Amino acid sequence: MHNILVLGGTIEATRLVAELARAGLGTTLSYAGRVERPKPQPVPVRVGGFGGVEGLVAYLRAHHVTHLIDATHPFAAQMSAHAVQAAQITGVPLLALTRPAWTPVPGDDWHRVPDIPAAVAALAGPARRILLALGRMHLAGFAAQPQHHYVLRLVDPPEVPPPLPDHHIILDRGPFDAAADEALMRAHRIDLVVSKNAGGSGAQAKLVAARALGLPVLMIDRPALPNRREAHDIAAVLDWITG
Repeated sequence: MHNILVLGGTIEATRLVAELARAGLGTTLSYAGRVERPKPQPVPVRVGGFGGVEGLVAYLRAHHVTHLIDATHPFAAQMSAHAVQAAQITGVPLLALTRPAWTPVPGDDWHRVPDIPAAVAALAGPARRILLALGRMHLAGFAAQPQHHYVLRLVDPPEVPPPLPDHHIILDRGPFDAAADEALMRAHRIDLVVSKNAGGSGAQAKLVAARALGLPVLMIDRPALPNRREAHDIAAVLDWITG
């Protein structure tokens, strides 16, 4: 009897739970709750945090979870760390469904920084027109560089206006199209793209568009994560569960 908990919030998590449902494997999908209108899913869904490691441990035990799958965003470092600790405490097998990081190809003009504060610091200087493709969680830090015009692409409208004096919000949900992203950058006269190295195909279009337009990209490296077992495709996850 399988009782799988998938920590989601990514395109990969959505695709995975669809396959688990088709296979008839009992699954619950957990969202952090940062998106107001999540897509309908073919499995039961829970929304919100667990209350730290202790809360996740309690949930795994109370619901007799047999397999824990971390399919969160590569920058959800705290949740991933909590999953590793909770799995160690409870003995529940853990597998992370991960995306390989993006790597530059000929024609790319990337400037890598280790984290969000370093990205903010790198924007010191004259005013520019910046596509800030980071989601709403990290906007406040960029108020330290108010001289720029920021184009923000968000899934949901922010609850309060971003603390950026000169900005434009575009509401859209991926996956995105390279031709459309190129048109967007031209229309807004973008001269710099700021991106987290999320990997995967859903948000890669902005990098293809930046390459086509010869625009620089300020690329934020992924946070360090604890050692854990990983898979890069759904077939490997299914083999792990049923093997």
